[in-house]
Amino acid sequence: MQKLAGYRCLTVVSAYGPNGSVECPTFLETLRGVLEGAPTGDSIVLLGDFNAHVGNVSDTWRGMIGRNGPPDLNSSGVLLLDFCASHSLSITNTMFKHKGAHQYTWYQDILGRRSMIDLVVLSSDLWPHVLDTRVKRGAELSTDHHQVVSWIHLQRRMPDRLGRPKRIVRVCWERLADPSVRGGLQLPPPGEFQPDPEEVEDIESEWTMFSSSIVDAAIRSCGRKVSGAGRGGNPQTQWWTLELRDAVKLKKESYRAWLARGTPEAAEAKRTATRVVSEAKTRVWEEFGEAMEKDYRMASGKFWQTVRHLRRGKQLSANTVYSGRGELLASTGDIVGRWKEYFEDLLNPTEAEDSEVDSFITQAEVTEVVQQLLGGKAPGVDEIRPEYLKSLDVVGLSWLTRLCNIAWQSGTVPLDWATGVVVPLFKKGDRRVCSNYRGITLLSLPAKVYSRVLERRV
Repeated sequence: MQKLAGYRCLTVVSAYGPNGSVECPTFLETLRGVLEGAPTGDSIVLLGDFNAHVGNVSDTWRGMIGRNGPPDLNSSGVLLLDFCASHSLSITNTMFKHKGAHQYTWYQDILGRRSMIDLVVLSSDLWPHVLDTRVKRGAELSTDHHQVVSWIHLQRRMPDRLGRPKRIVRVCWERLADPSVRGGLQLPPPGEFQPDPEEVEDIESEWTMFSSSIVDAAIRSCGRKVSGAGRGGNPQTQWWTLELRDAVKLKKESYRAWLARGTPEAAEAKRTATRVVSEAKTRVWEEFGEAMEKDYRMASGKFWQTVRHLRRGKQLSANTVYSGRGELLASTGDIVGRWKEYFEDLLNPTEAEDSEVDSFITQAEVTEVVQQLLGGKAPGVDEIRPEYLKSLDVVGLSWLTRLCNIAWQSGTVPLDWATGVVVPLFKKGDRRVCSNYRGITLLSLPAKVYSRVLERRV
């Protein structure tokens, strides 16, 4: 059934799930075909008796269920949660805290059994508009089910229910593009500089001293920067300017004065702030349109990447993957083990033949490789960015060369060099299948320099 609600169209589907878990996959496959037949752009409202216990493990099924439902979870509930994850659906019965009388939808007086199997399932774009979902007792007639009511308030502007953004304090490495700042990144010479790398027994202590020195030098030269969130945890926006901040501050002060003395300046200050905000937003959108037009003519790849990003919208991701045998894994330990197993099979390197090269690594080799590093790349676990290495002076490059020679002569490398952070990037298809991801390994940049020097020698 289709219904026009305000400014959006709703597709309402009524369903009845089977009692046994054996018939549940067939039922969900039929329901999948019904939802795929809904008009594009419609919001989904799925109602019915699903005969499934979905539990309240909201950390695993983030966005699909809340933590206020009963703890019961059965195999039919796991299949239903998996279905909701693949279609960006949310079970609203579990989102709101109520006592048991307003939570359980089915009861049996003789045995004293009760459960929540009658569910109100909505698409993710409707979830911010839901005010409450609960049981209304007293409306049942010759049935062991209670009536379930959900209040949805559709308004013109969708309220923001974004999570609190992460506040990250990092080194402002972008300032290294300034020659004056780049010249200030100088490493102090090591206190116990031994000319012969063969005399060094512990490469970890040498590496720790080098990595801490280069990070401290970057902090002194570039300073720190707060990214990810502004004051009060709100995400920073391009249209928030100093002029707008002063206007909003004036509006708040005038409003407080109006509450205290009844002065009429508050209304004028509010109109001024509203006009400034509107002009700032309009200006930002005009600049965005001009940039998109320029990218369309000169950088089509970037243009279509932005279009795909805007069309993708909000994605609900469930913390579940399939095992190698096709079983659905929901616990954190099993999921981490599956990712480890997958990338070990995928990235297991073949043993290479030993090369007979005995000469020391020269500073000219290290300098050439460092200058060929690409800027803007993510660092490894040591947090050393390529801009740090490209800004090193003669002392820093000689120290890095010394580290490479110690590793070459001893046949061992620091632990940070052998540690990589594997980040799975989704390509396409089912998000629960590991092979639909492309793994990106973030390695230490000094380790990359060392490996490329050896690669050139082979």
